[in-house]
This record gives sequence, structure tokens and C-alpha cells, in this order.
Amino acid sequence: MVDKWNTPMLVIHGGKDFRVPESEGMQAFQALQLKGIPSKFLYFPDEGHWVTKPQNSVLWHRTFYSWLDGYLK
Repeated sequence: MVDKWNTPMLVIHGGKDFRVPESEGMQAFQALQLKGIPSKFLYFPDEGHWVTKPQNSVLWHRTFYSWLDGYLK
């Protein structure tokens, strides 16, 4: 599956996510980097599957919309 990836990706992961192991997000980002695909990894060590803390939410939204702005024009 990874061999068919070619789309820029923003990987966002929480350190306390019990649904998706932390290593999975890091592996996805590493694969993207190794393939030379534009990518960014945003990590919240104190969040789970959902980003709920106000300061983290602000960073999440800024990063997410900046990413979209850079690739959807």
C-alpha cells in the first residue's frame, strides 16, 4: 500500500491515542519522508485520538488550515 502513496500528507498523532499506536503515525511519516513525498508530522504527547485541549486545538487548526492552504490552491 505505501508503495502507491504519492499525495502530500499531514500526519497528526496523539501520544495517548489508544486507537492507533503511536508508532503507526511515526512509521507513516517516515515512509513519506523516505519516498520524498511532502509531509509534516504534528505530535501531541498529551492528547488521545481527539485533540481537546484549547492550546493544542489552536495549533491543530492553524497547522491543518495552513497545510490545506498550501496544497489546495
